Amino acid sequence: MSVDLRRVDGVSPALSYRPAPGSIPTQPGVYRFRDRTQRVIYVGKAKNLRARLSSYFQPIGNLHPRTATMVTTATSVEWTVVGTEVEALQLEYSWIKEYDPRFNVKYRDDKSYPWLAVTVSDEFPRVMVGRGAKRRGTRYFGPYSHAWAIRETVDILLRVFPMRSCSNGVFKRSSQIGRPCLLGYIDKCAAPCVGNVSPEDHRAIVDDFCEFMAGRTRPFMKRIEQQMYAASDDLDFEKAARLRDDLGAMNKALEKQAVVFGDGSDADVIALAEDPLEVAVQVFYVRGGRIRGQRGWVADRTDEGDTSALVEDFLLQLYAGVAQEDARDAVPREILVPELPPEHATFERLLSDLRGAKVEIRVPQRGDKKTLQETVARNAVESLALHKTKRASDLTTRNRALAEIAEALELDEAPLRIECYDVSHIQGTEIVASMVVFEDGLARKGEYRRFVIKDQDGSDDVKAMHEVITRRFRRLLDEQARSELRPGDPSAGTGPMLVDPDTGRPRKFAYAPGLVVVDGGAPQVAAAQRALDELGIDDIPICGLAKRLEEVWVPGEEDPVILPRTSEGLYLLQRVRDEAHRFAITHHRNRRSKSMVESMLDGVPGLGEVRRKTLLRHFGSLRKLRLASLDEIAAVPGVGPRTAAAIKEAIATEDATRSPSSTGPAPQ
Repeated sequence: MSVDLRRVDGVSPALSYRPAPGSIPTQPGVYRFRDRTQRVIYVGKAKNLRARLSSYFQPIGNLHPRTATMVTTATSVEWTVVGTEVEALQLEYSWIKEYDPRFNVKYRDDKSYPWLAVTVSDEFPRVMVGRGAKRRGTRYFGPYSHAWAIRETVDILLRVFPMRSCSNGVFKRSSQIGRPCLLGYIDKCAAPCVGNVSPEDHRAIVDDFCEFMAGRTRPFMKRIEQQMYAASDDLDFEKAARLRDDLGAMNKALEKQAVVFGDGSDADVIALAEDPLEVAVQVFYVRGGRIRGQRGWVADRTDEGDTSALVEDFLLQLYAGVAQEDARDAVPREILVPELPPEHATFERLLSDLRGAKVEIRVPQRGDKKTLQETVARNAVESLALHKTKRASDLTTRNRALAEIAEALELDEAPLRIECYDVSHIQGTEIVASMVVFEDGLARKGEYRRFVIKDQDGSDDVKAMHEVITRRFRRLLDEQARSELRPGDPSAGTGPMLVDPDTGRPRKFAYAPGLVVVDGGAPQVAAAQRALDELGIDDIPICGLAKRLEEVWVPGEEDPVILPRTSEGLYLLQRVRDEAHRFAITHHRNRRSKSMVESMLDGVPGLGEVRRKTLLRHFGSLRKLRLASLDEIAAVPGVGPRTAAAIKEAIATEDATRSPSSTGPAPQ
């Protein structure tokens, strides 16, 4: 590897340490950004170092905020020229592993997955189920989603492959007393501890077990079957029965691993689930056409990279550190990804060299492989949702998030009650808004509210936001005026409450929120603040969260508040905003489906409002109603064959009158 190392020191901003023009080579290489303490904060690779590094030293306003943060945090940059792109890939991985840079994407296990491990370096190798980092001299299979499942499989296979599975303590004690443990007596261990099997014969059992677990099952099972028939022909029926039972045990173990590829191929199937702050990755390990293992990772997003860049980062972490002796098992012939990484040919060369055979990275387009990747993608989505749920449910984390929000927005106290508002419409039609409530960092779905914007034409989100805030806080003032403050019950843990003087029930919306969040930037925030000013309310703080760059806007400020990417406060604001958006979209879709059904079916004789609602509730959407058959519509309670025929005729007439060149929104 040829090396040319140079360094340019300086202080922030970035232009002060920008390398001199022409000093950066144009060859492939790897570069490092360091901060003022000389700690490496980012590692990257490039086909052309000059072109890549120059892209960091443009005006800060042109950079993505996360990239800008990295560039302004750094005070120096250095690079190493290498001979090939594959060498650059290897060096990048080595540096990331060595320096653990804060601005590089780092995938971490979303839980500790169990491995099936065989200690092949021992004189008498042991099979066991373990977790954590891999160790040298041990061969691993998996990882698996559940430890109990792999223990059950091992228990079945030990009757076929009676290898050692006991701990070192049990093995040593049995050797000292000259009597094997229970597994030795029930033929689930060859009992090497008492010399019942030689080290060579026990090693042969271990090798057969490893071959079976690696997916090379057909030759082994065929050999067992031939031995069974041979024993039967020799009238050795006891041996034949034992081999038959062994064959049944192996088939039972294989039944626990679903067949997904009929051609028996090997592949790692990778899928991602993303949001602006985090990304979850799931991998299914397929060997011999069967799913042999599953594993998941979650990472914080550190830059504006798209899916292909995230795939590249993940492949680098997953495979670049594989030891040469493990490469045959760890790197399959085929790697299926949602999008090809920018330099997939380089990755293919690296992995092919590592495996010693051709490796292909591709995006499945159809068939079993496409179907399996869709399954993996669903697992990734569920994994990300579970990660967020666990993160949100932690009390310490929630308290830290509220404290960070209070500090960033300069609030007098932590906002224990947060209300968030979002507006939804399509081209100005069916304008609705949502209000979601979070108390102590958790959603209070019983206090969500929906708004219908009736007195507005067009798609003026700012005007709609002003109307929603006005309606909500006018209700606040009205309820406070009609409520009385009653002391709480200390024994029940309740404080003073605003209640209805007639019924004694609490008035939920008589309480002012600690923070109002609107989905949008400076215009929406200004509209919300103007609404409060018009109502004479001056003690409720407001902020807005702009989706594109996750900027926090406050009234009267020209520049947004930038919370750190890893901030729990930003994560909470994002979750509140996304929940308001989801709630608004759901409301909008329901109203749009209802209005479309009503407008299309207005002229159907005998179909009143009640039956229209029944149809919408039964089919769920206009699209499903269009696709329904005459018999399916007639089966809806209260409709019948004659009305169903009229409905189908109305649908056909409406479809015929729709213009093919219409630019309006398609029904959903």
